[in-house]
Amino acid sequence: MIPGSNILLGVTGGIAAFKAAELVRRLKERGHDVRCVMTRSAEAFITPLTLEVLSGHPVYREEYLQPDNSGEELHISAAEWADLLCVAPVTAHTLARLALGLADDFLTTTALAFSGPLVLAPAMHTGMWQKESVQGHLEVLKGRSAHVVGPVVGALASGETGMGRMADLESIVLEVELALGDRDLVGKTVLVSAGPTQEPLDPVRYLSNRSSGRMGFALAEAAARRGARVVLVAGPVDLETPPGVSRADVVTAREMRDTINELALDADVIIMAAAVSDFRPSEVSDKKLKKRAGMPQLSLESNPDILAGLEDLAPHALRIGFAAETGDTLEEARGKLEAKNLHFIIANDVSRSDIGFDSEHNEVTVLGPARAPVFFSRQSKRALAVKLMDLFSEALKKREGAPAPTRG
Repeated sequence: MIPGSNILLGVTGGIAAFKAAELVRRLKERGHDVRCVMTRSAEAFITPLTLEVLSGHPVYREEYLQPDNSGEELHISAAEWADLLCVAPVTAHTLARLALGLADDFLTTTALAFSGPLVLAPAMHTGMWQKESVQGHLEVLKGRSAHVVGPVVGALASGETGMGRMADLESIVLEVELALGDRDLVGKTVLVSAGPTQEPLDPVRYLSNRSSGRMGFALAEAAARRGARVVLVAGPVDLETPPGVSRADVVTAREMRDTINELALDADVIIMAAAVSDFRPSEVSDKKLKKRAGMPQLSLESNPDILAGLEDLAPHALRIGFAAETGDTLEEARGKLEAKNLHFIIANDVSRSDIGFDSEHNEVTVLGPARAPVFFSRQSKRALAVKLMDLFSEALKKREGAPAPTRG
């Protein structure tokens, strides 16, 4: 993230416009300078004075010239001032005007003159959102590299529940900071593993764990946003591939090992966020095990330790592991950090129901051999991924220029 950025917040005429006040406050808390521009219809939902007080700046409305008649065109100076333009909420009408390049009010005129990143947070009724024309305009804007966050399923102004509610403010702030993010990983290759593995018992059953893959997918997304070439090796999960990320799907631990072995040599950073099964059945039945045959006697054998093999595979790479524990989390993580010769290990307590497996949130402590532990309190996995990539990117920069490691 680029600290202290200038953010121009556009507010259009929907019921979600009242949330703009809190959005301004959150962006200011993050160290950004915020100025607001309101469409005429937005003023029916929230007053300009509210946003002026919270932002500390006069609100741009429909005037195009400075009130002192200096001749300065405010829409041009606003576009030049801003590092990023965020429109939240953006209605179907404004979405269409932005896609068509219309310039019939202050917001759209400024948007047409603006050349930086654009973040859009749509909000409208489900029936409107699903229209082919709305989706067409959205695709046009995405094709111009607009960042679109939401909408989400939730309560609508009509009293119904459906797709069309504006994304939560944390997601919008995160999208803004992702769009502002440094492109400091251009030219680097980041290899990420994510999700569980599955070890078959028979054609129906398997041994696995509750990993959702969200943390690994979030890290892959954050790395791609910083310009890296990202390859994601994913176990069986139901998640969409992040934009700009190449994906290889695997099922078993051995398949994951083989795929990572092929890709690790080219990687500058390897992040093993996958929850790889430690054990697999010694024998796999080719037919479903039947209850009437009695209790099966299962014999297990160890799966390959992919994390421990990374040093030999990619001695030049920054190697990062995860320690999902239920006991003495930090002590277990320190042991893995040393035993597997990693640069970082991320420890999290998966016994808690509000973080870790099956959760949208996480809380972790990052350990490194030559640094004090870094604690990140509970937050969304996407927000945490951005902060973790800040840490890894900094470490990568420090290693650049150092002699290549040798093994004797």
